[in-house]
Amino acid sequence: MDLQQLKNIGSNPRNKHRLLALGYATAVTFAFVLSLTNNSGVKASVSRSDKFDYQMLENTLSNEVTPSETIYPESSVENIKSLYDMVNYGPREKDVENEIEISKGDTLISILSDLGLEYNEAHNIYLTLKKVYDPRNLRVGQKINVNTTVDSKENTLISLNSITISPSLGKRFILEKNETEGYEVRTEQDELLEEINSASGIISGTLSGSMQKQGVPSRVVANFINIFSYSVDFRRDLRKGDKFEIIYENQITPNGEAVKSGNILYAALQLRKDKIALYRFEDKKGNADYYNEKGYAMKKTLDRKPMSFKQARISSPFGRRYHPILKQYRVHWGVDYAAPKGTKIYAGGDGVVQMAKYNGAYGNYVKIRHNSEYSTAYGHMWKFAKGIRPGVRVKQGQVIGYVGSTGRSTGPHLHYEVLQNGKRVNPLKIKAAAGENLKGQDLASFKKKVALLKETHKNMFASADKNKLAAVEK
Repeated sequence: MDLQQLKNIGSNPRNKHRLLALGYATAVTFAFVLSLTNNSGVKASVSRSDKFDYQMLENTLSNEVTPSETIYPESSVENIKSLYDMVNYGPREKDVENEIEISKGDTLISILSDLGLEYNEAHNIYLTLKKVYDPRNLRVGQKINVNTTVDSKENTLISLNSITISPSLGKRFILEKNETEGYEVRTEQDELLEEINSASGIISGTLSGSMQKQGVPSRVVANFINIFSYSVDFRRDLRKGDKFEIIYENQITPNGEAVKSGNILYAALQLRKDKIALYRFEDKKGNADYYNEKGYAMKKTLDRKPMSFKQARISSPFGRRYHPILKQYRVHWGVDYAAPKGTKIYAGGDGVVQMAKYNGAYGNYVKIRHNSEYSTAYGHMWKFAKGIRPGVRVKQGQVIGYVGSTGRSTGPHLHYEVLQNGKRVNPLKIKAAAGENLKGQDLASFKKKVALLKETHKNMFASADKNKLAAVEK
């Protein structure tokens, strides 16, 4: 068909209507195919009123329709507009998944407002979510997932469908819109599995660095060091070439991701010819501690260096010294450990806080009574730990404050004193009684557990040695 024939057809009113109807049908088909191609992942529903009037098209193409008859009712005009929007924008309503990273200054309400939500609805979401999770706990760098429905043409929010917050691996807080257009919240927790891990190695450099090279998590390393801090001076006793061994628990998700580290079941240090091996045991009262294979408690009553920075050097020993501020010789009634400001200070033993206040030259000062014989004191703190006040009972290794330089001090350090029957003694020379040893039924249960751990140790470390040998041979 040439151009002139098309012009002749177009000059006939009946043919005009037929062409228009045919064009309309073609547009419908094109839009439908395009929507399937570009939006295969979008589910859309079309109401009965939005469907194309095929009867009207059939009548239009027949000879029964006269030019004077109305071919396109008003609803059809809206259909054509919808088709135009479909072709140019796809479906007007689209579900969108957003992963939002928390930035400094962000709050849940500010994030929802930025998405286009009204304040009242954002506040309602905040209150609903707070039933299971406090939105104020959101931290910079944390990511949350938000599902919304948006107008693709106007680029505006239509509704918020869900929010998912995962504060840790294996745990999720999910808020969703319900059938009544309100919001409901629930908690999902993956079932965690227990996994037993082991590691061993030769110490080169620091103990923590050597352990982390063997894949031991930092939290487990810290616990390992804390276990031995009552019997080993890591600054003086540990040397290059010494060895460590550890068996510890991990909690993992069903897909194998480690969520958190559990207890250390076995810990050992080979210091030249001497080996210190400790086993974890929980007695019938629920108290857990570490013992040698005979059931003797290795945890001393008092810690000689009660702080997290075990490499801290002695900046001033116990005894007579030349005072750096007063410029005269005086007796120094404690041991000073130089450490960075903010280093954690631990309670040297179980006891009751007698004093926690600013105390003149001592600065921020804590005193703990452990028993009828021993007390300890801690000076020059930057600040006290939360909840530390007179009358509070503390456990050995509990954080009581942080290293500072308050009072009469030339730099950040811990001034540590030990008092025996009210008299200050050298913390490095005290011979405090050991913890309670196991006996009776507890001792019998402990020995059975040690036998099992020894078998586990044999299998795990023998396998590890074979793997290392195979790696060397390759």
